Amino acid sequence: MLAALNESAAGPLNIATLILRLAIGLMIMAHGYNHIYGGGKINGTAGWFASMGMKPGILHAWLASITELGAGLMLVLGLLTPLAAGAIMSVMIVAWITAHRANGFFIFKPGQGWEYVAFVALTCLALGTIGAGEWSLDNALDWPIKPSSVLGLLVAAGAGIGGALGLLAVFYRPEKP
Repeated sequence: MLAALNESAAGPLNIATLILRLAIGLMIMAHGYNHIYGGGKINGTAGWFASMGMKPGILHAWLASITELGAGLMLVLGLLTPLAAGAIMSVMIVAWITAHRANGFFIFKPGQGWEYVAFVALTCLALGTIGAGEWSLDNALDWPIKPSSVLGLLVAAGAGIGGALGLLAVFYRPEKP
C-alpha cells in the first residue's frame, strides 16, 4: 500500500492535507464545544467576550462557537475548504486582537501570548491555498476552486481577514483604560 501511495506525487500531499485538516478541524471543534459546554458554559464565554469588548457578549460567544464547530467540521470533511479555513482564520484574528495581542508572543506568558492563534490562522491560510486534497468532499463534489490555486488563497484570506475586520469594526468596543 505504501508503495502505491508513493508512486503518485499526490499521495504524500493527500496524506499531509488529510492530517492537517483532521488536526486543525478536530481541535477547533473541541474549542467550540468547550465554549458552549465546558467551564462556565456559553454564559461564562459570553461574559468573558463582553469583558474583552465584544458586545453583546452572548452574540459573539455563539458566533465564535458555532463558527468553530461548523468550520471545524467542514475542514474535517474537506468541504468548501478555503471558506472553512477562512472562517477559522477570522476567529483566530479576532482572538489575537481582542485577547492575545498585548501579551507577547509565547502562549505560556501571563494572559497567554499570540503564538497559538497565529499558528492556527496561518495554517488555515495554507490549507485554504493548497486545498483539501483528493480525500475530501471538495474533490468528490468537484469543487471549482482547485488545489494550489491563487483563488483558494484569496478566498481564505478574504474570508479570514475581511470577516475579522468587519466584525471588529461593527462590534469591538473595549473599555477605555
